[in-house]
Amino acid sequence: MSAAKNANLCWGQRYMWLKYHRLPPGERHDTHIVLRLAIPHDVTVANCRAAINYLTRRHESLRTTYHLDPGPEPRQQVHPPAALPILLVTTERDGTPGPAEIVERLGTTDFRLDADWPIRACVITTGGTPKQIVLVLNHLAVDAWTVREIKRELTVQCAGFSSRRPAALEPVRNQPSDLARHESSAEATAVAARSLAYWGTEIARLPADPFAARRAPTPPDREPVALDGRPITPNGTPLTSGREPLTSEPVARSATLTSPSLLDAVRRIAAADQVWPSLVHVTAYTVMMAAYTGLGTVAHLSFSGNREPGPYAGVMTCMFAPMLVTVDCHDDPTFAELLRRVAERFELARTHSSAPYDEVVELVSREGSRRGRPVCLGSEVNFIKQRSSEARARRTTFAWKTVPTAWAYEEMDTYFRIDEWRDAVVVGFHARSSIMGAGDMERFLRGYETVLLTGGDLRISDVTRLADFSAPAPHSSTAPERRPTFAPEAEQALAEVVRQVNGLGEVDLSDSYTLAGGRALRIPRVLALLAAHGWAGASVHHLTGPQSLRALARKLTPEITPEAVIESPRHVLTQP
Repeated sequence: MSAAKNANLCWGQRYMWLKYHRLPPGERHDTHIVLRLAIPHDVTVANCRAAINYLTRRHESLRTTYHLDPGPEPRQQVHPPAALPILLVTTERDGTPGPAEIVERLGTTDFRLDADWPIRACVITTGGTPKQIVLVLNHLAVDAWTVREIKRELTVQCAGFSSRRPAALEPVRNQPSDLARHESSAEATAVAARSLAYWGTEIARLPADPFAARRAPTPPDREPVALDGRPITPNGTPLTSGREPLTSEPVARSATLTSPSLLDAVRRIAAADQVWPSLVHVTAYTVMMAAYTGLGTVAHLSFSGNREPGPYAGVMTCMFAPMLVTVDCHDDPTFAELLRRVAERFELARTHSSAPYDEVVELVSREGSRRGRPVCLGSEVNFIKQRSSEARARRTTFAWKTVPTAWAYEEMDTYFRIDEWRDAVVVGFHARSSIMGAGDMERFLRGYETVLLTGGDLRISDVTRLADFSAPAPHSSTAPERRPTFAPEAEQALAEVVRQVNGLGEVDLSDSYTLAGGRALRIPRVLALLAAHGWAGASVHHLTGPQSLRALARKLTPEITPEAVIESPRHVLTQP
């Protein structure tokens, strides 16, 4: 088995690395995955421990930590095999915390990336007999394919213990460090260059803000810091930032529509047109977004597993990443015609999905600088098969969910998730209140179901009339942003940290972070150094935008006394 070793982040990990650091501490559980596995009745607690420890021994990704230092790029460090701490929790009322409390705690506590292995485990017992293994996994180490493989391997091992026969698992041929080394090769670099060229062309076609006609202005200095997550009604519930009320609206809403009818309807359309059911859903989403935004080009981020046949297809790590799908809707196509276009554009995007996502972020930043305003890639669509889940719904149901607090920090406008369950389709929808109100969210989801149940010759103009979305609200001017007192000192601190982290000679404050030479992958280190020197207020989102560094410095505020002096091994910064 391998000893400790270091490697670059893999391309898929880079997407999750930036996603993780967009979230503030206490909200990073949005990047956790909880896996539950029922245990055969004759498997012991010792068997469960052995199975979990063998899993971490086989797969380096499960005993890896992630580090900002040393060096300019973040690194993954693989640790030697060791026993994983495993909690035992009983269903019996014996005065100890119950399974629900323990799983909640494991699932919502942040992983310390530089110290914790990206796996937590507990075994739930009744009368001393194990009933269930629960794993909490950090998304940096796993994706949906990896989770299925972990579940399969544990199932095979438990079956072996139950039958008293050795479990036969195929050898592990490649580890994430091998994949990272391949992604640094000339062959992979050429593939990435072609993909990034495609991204650049597609980004240049995008409207800067697809929700421009709908977006309500955000008052200055009212960005949320902590959201309370209380249940909401369609009318919304006031939230606070921890300092002052934000608005009478929640920062975002979440709703679900559960439809047993959609399961067969979508499969019939997919079979007739010889496409995947997921593409039928993406087409319906495109129709609804075209109707809501009024745009002739609808774009969203879908997800690609990036596991093409080859020596690295079976690496157990996070390999998936977003891909940009743009669809032309100018000529008011029928659903059937739009489905054909979506299938073509989706396949084109998929063939160009293999690229370092941080470099995609830099392309978006440069395009925003060229236009003089941010370019939004603010909508994601995710299709997931949940073969083991059942809704047990007899009819369509619509429900409001709690405010999506963690998601609200990611600077996305919408997140649309389609879960294909065994007996129904469950559609989840997050949307910022600034671009869509409660009434339009419900119209969107119900219209989505209607489109799929009708399909055929239905055109976007027909859907626009049927959905009857509310008219765009008139835009009002916002007050100018207040300039903090410490701007000169903040400019000096920001310029020095950006220079140091990115190995630059001089930093022009009139440039954006990216144009100045800053790399997106290093932004978490920039933020960590700023915090170490007592400055707060900047985020991953700010530094990936087109704003000048001078404008970004105005967002910084000191968190120490004016007389404090911060020292580091490389330089000294004196705060105002």
